[in-house]
Amino acid sequence: MNNASETFRPAGETNMQRPTDWKSPEMVARIRKRYRSEKLFRTLGLVALTFAGLFLAFLLFTMIRNGLPGFQATEIRLNVAFTEQSLGITAEEATGPNAREVLESADYGLLAGDALAAKLGLSDPDQIMRAERMVSHATAAILRQRLMENPQLFGRTVPVWVPAASDIDMLNKGRVKRDAPEVERRVPDDVLGWFERLEASGDVRTAFNTRFFTAADSRDPELASVWGATVGSLLTLFVTLLISFPIGVLTAVYLEEFAPKNRITDFIEVNINNLAAVPSIIYGLLGLAVFLGTFGMPRSAPLVGGLTLALMTLPTIVIAGRVAIRAVPPSIRDAARGIGASPLQVVFHHVVPLAMPGILTGTIIGMARALGETAPLLMIGMRAFIVDVPAALDDPATVLPVQVFLWSDSIERGFVEKTSAAILVLLVFLMLMNGLAIYLRQKFERRW
Repeated sequence: MNNASETFRPAGETNMQRPTDWKSPEMVARIRKRYRSEKLFRTLGLVALTFAGLFLAFLLFTMIRNGLPGFQATEIRLNVAFTEQSLGITAEEATGPNAREVLESADYGLLAGDALAAKLGLSDPDQIMRAERMVSHATAAILRQRLMENPQLFGRTVPVWVPAASDIDMLNKGRVKRDAPEVERRVPDDVLGWFERLEASGDVRTAFNTRFFTAADSRDPELASVWGATVGSLLTLFVTLLISFPIGVLTAVYLEEFAPKNRITDFIEVNINNLAAVPSIIYGLLGLAVFLGTFGMPRSAPLVGGLTLALMTLPTIVIAGRVAIRAVPPSIRDAARGIGASPLQVVFHHVVPLAMPGILTGTIIGMARALGETAPLLMIGMRAFIVDVPAALDDPATVLPVQVFLWSDSIERGFVEKTSAAILVLLVFLMLMNGLAIYLRQKFERRW
């Protein structure tokens, strides 16, 4: 009763707590301090976001500025004479039963020089050899392919657009100033003068570099392509997904729905969480020791690369799968059991479909991480120079991140723009994968 009497006192009692005076100097100061702290926090957050946005914008601007010229190629038009004298074969041989073999073995090395000599009025063999520096080293192979695809061109003189050499390409794009010293621009004065004459006559153009997306890699910057690395990345990711997704999902289902809660499962869970934080190069060493050293699988193959990246991706998929399964409300399980569903039916008919958006999101995030990895693939030999586009899982191949690494390490300055262009292709690849994750999450999302 004493406590009650002390709690409920009449309004006139003097020891009753007074109401807060919000207009007093002390409270006004405290409120101002609170508002000041809140304003400072918002300002710091805005500064942090602005700094991050400026950094990202600067990075993208730099990549786009350096990479866009890589999607363009300088081409020079040559009036090529596919004649008996220039090719060293007769008309009977070119139209006989072995015409394809004859055309393939013909000498195409003089066609570009003869075309440049006729166009520029050159007669000195040394000048003709120097003029040939304006076109790519692959001009002879390009002309061979052109004639083999159209044998009716034999005996005729036709205009053919061929890729310019890397140094000429850099000059034409403005990447190197023409008034720079000869040593810096790497193009002699006489060759520069001949090139400007070709420009004046309309025999030089800047076209979209289709070769960059359709051919294999090359040691010449003007011929380098990302197609081989793109195919290698697709094959590697296919193996990674084929192995890591079913094993990761089934592991997550077992640990979350069927495994007993004891020290063994606790030990497994701790190790799975630890494996997700292991540096990627450790998985490369594991793949080198197991797949190459023990099983003798082929080096630099998408099969080995996919197996290695699958080991790295598995912990991420398991963790994401467990979180998605745990997020399904227990009422779903109880309702399924209430209508007589077996434990397997409860899990695979109700829980897993509802958890699939989170599982797919975690899987694609893990695959995106695998796409950007370089260190594990370097350990298993996927840094070799690959001339051909891979056609099978055991063919030698490389991937886009390794291709970027190799080009960035090249001494040819023409690979600078090719490196930035390859980074843009890789970024587009990653954005497509993230967009696919968002689409799948929205498509399979269920509300309860």
